[in-house]
Amino acid sequence: MIETKRLKLIPCELKHFEILLRDEAEFAQVLNVELADGWLVFPEIIPHSYEFFKENPDAANWWMYFFVHEKDRKLVGNGGFKGKPDEAGMVEIGYAIAPDYEGQGLATEAAENLIDYAFAEPQVKLVQAHTLAEENASVKVLRKLGMTFVKELHDTEDGDIWQWQKFRV
Repeated sequence: MIETKRLKLIPCELKHFEILLRDEAEFAQVLNVELADGWLVFPEIIPHSYEFFKENPDAANWWMYFFVHEKDRKLVGNGGFKGKPDEAGMVEIGYAIAPDYEGQGLATEAAENLIDYAFAEPQVKLVQAHTLAEENASVKVLRKLGMTFVKELHDTEDGDIWQWQKFRV
């Protein structure tokens, strides 16, 4: 678990995926939280994430985390890594926050702590992220965290995206 000033980032376990795919209310009970409206901004990732995690159990702390707002005891988002560090020492982060909790610095807090977690591991030399190719809240978060724009790419699913990176200092 990663604890921040206002959030607990709970690493997703296989059982979490199984329960979430079956029943969201039961999932909330297991985590002992309420679910913020729209907490799962990208629900389509859950089946894919489940399949990946079944095939890659060694990715446990390098996969999805659930973001719990400690004071409100609400699940307000999710994010994490897109797998373990590669041979070059690179990991990619992603994150999403429920609409009612946007604009409060929670995405910045979560992303900052994911980056800190990654750089605490000696093999991690670089953290990357991708955003849509437009000025938006995610771009502001990454800039606040000292990430640098690298280039624009075309993704077959998301269209034009921007690549960002931050090297270990």
